[in-house]
Amino acid sequence: MCLAIPGRVEEITTEDGLRIGRVNFGGVVKRVCLDYVPEVGVGDYTIVHVGFAISKIDEETAEQTLADFSAMGVLDAELGDEESQFARAARTPQSSCPDGSCTEADRKNRS
Repeated sequence: MCLAIPGRVEEITTEDGLRIGRVNFGGVVKRVCLDYVPEVGVGDYTIVHVGFAISKIDEETAEQTLADFSAMGVLDAELGDEESQFARAARTPQSSCPDGSCTEADRKNRS
């Protein structure tokens, strides 16, 4: 699963010409590229997808979304450290047809 998750920008720096922010997702802080949202500043909330901020969001909506995601138990899966994400992926059954091109008959023959 890949969710877009709201977080609060705590710091902004420039690295190799890119705006990079330290973004707090309810206690988990990650480095995020802010280049797509030049209007976002320190203290603002932004929606982040796969390491890129994609839009600005108001604080109330961000906090409610984080609470909802937490209640559903999806924040750990999305924000866990790299090691736990790899371990979780290794335990997940892998599809023999990840692009969805297999027919039901193909799936039965591969089992």
